[in-house]
Amino acid sequence: MIEIESKLDKSKLALLPKVVFDGIIEEIDTLEKAEKAINELYSEKMVGFDTETRPSFEKGNHHKIALLQLSTEKTAYLFRLNILGIPDCVADFLSDPKVIKVGLSVKDDFCSLDSRRHITPGGFIDLPDICSEMGIEEKGLQKIFAILFGQRISKNQQLSNWEIESLTEGQRQYAAIDAWACLRIYMLLIELKATGDYRIISNDTEESNT
Repeated sequence: MIEIESKLDKSKLALLPKVVFDGIIEEIDTLEKAEKAINELYSEKMVGFDTETRPSFEKGNHHKIALLQLSTEKTAYLFRLNILGIPDCVADFLSDPKVIKVGLSVKDDFCSLDSRRHITPGGFIDLPDICSEMGIEEKGLQKIFAILFGQRISKNQQLSNWEIESLTEGQRQYAAIDAWACLRIYMLLIELKATGDYRIISNDTEESNT
């Protein structure tokens, strides 16, 4: 029986070891690379999804999404949308229900993607919906991952410049982890739901998943 906290205290989060993505990170900045990556992604049953946007520190000034991340268990593909735009192959993949895409606050991502190209999402799952069904009260990726895996996702690169000519290694790691973590969380949650072998622990009392 796996015990899962419904919430995580922020002081506990700071003490956890930092997550490192040790898979392959592919930067996609040409149409040829995009088509190759999408062909590879179509061989998967499910992938993790996320996006990054250059932050704006001026009121009323907003940037378009600069990066789209799609990750398998072993490979994270970073699509440089500020260079590529959104090619047909990418738009078609995001609309295709055959491959499950797992993200967090997916509606917000697609509202932002609309500034580049309108896409009707297909096959998307929003992690907070599943977490809520199972009794996990956290909504953020960092705390959900920490509850389930006992590791901390660093947010140091979140407000960095995602339109920079060459992504830094820190940015590559951050971007890869965000999409990969969504996939890891979903895979564990569906396994736990299937077996029922878990118990949610609240702050004061223990509550069975049943």
